[in-house]
Amino acid sequence: MQRHVALLVMLGAFHSATLAAAQLQIMVKDPNGKPVGDAVVLALPADPKVALRAQTPTESVDQVDKQFVPFVKVIFVGSTIRFPNSDNVRHQVYSFSPARKFELPLYAGTPAQPVLFDKAGVVVLGCNIHDWMVGYVYVSETPFFAKTGTAGTAFLGDLPAGDYLMRVWHPSMDGSEQSTTQRMAVLADAPNRAEWAIKLKTMIPVRRVSSGSSAAYP
Repeated sequence: MQRHVALLVMLGAFHSATLAAAQLQIMVKDPNGKPVGDAVVLALPADPKVALRAQTPTESVDQVDKQFVPFVKVIFVGSTIRFPNSDNVRHQVYSFSPARKFELPLYAGTPAQPVLFDKAGVVVLGCNIHDWMVGYVYVSETPFFAKTGTAGTAFLGDLPAGDYLMRVWHPSMDGSEQSTTQRMAVLADAPNRAEWAIKLKTMIPVRRVSSGSSAAYP
């Protein structure tokens, strides 16, 4: 009996050590060393049970000065997003992306119902009234993700220690997301750092129309 109890204690200690919280520092830059902002970094655990505790909250993507804010939004699959309109003109948000097709009727303020994103993938946002408005929702199959700031850095805290497949996505990335995959052992008692150099395409923004031309949609 004592041996059995001792074995259970040892197994419990081993399990706790395996899932001990770790921290991961991330850097994403281009081949010239320039930091890349709005890059999505994913950490997919080798043990899928690690991700079972994840929550699926309601998030928000605003519309400010006829732009989607934030430009890139990362959520866990199964989450919902509200699309408030903080502008003084109406918007009609839509997406034709396979991961989530939807269209919100022309509105001001906040629509009554959030949109459910129940399939992993990239969802490109647009506005039927303002063609230059483009935004992105990255629906992640893992709850462990981060997005880089203007300095090209991001931080993943409270990450269960263990083995992961890491990869990066960016809306202007020249190349496939899968090509950025790297394996990493995340340790609880050591500094963990991951770095990528990704090539970006030159993006030509759609020209904004003067506010007077959209006066028909107050």
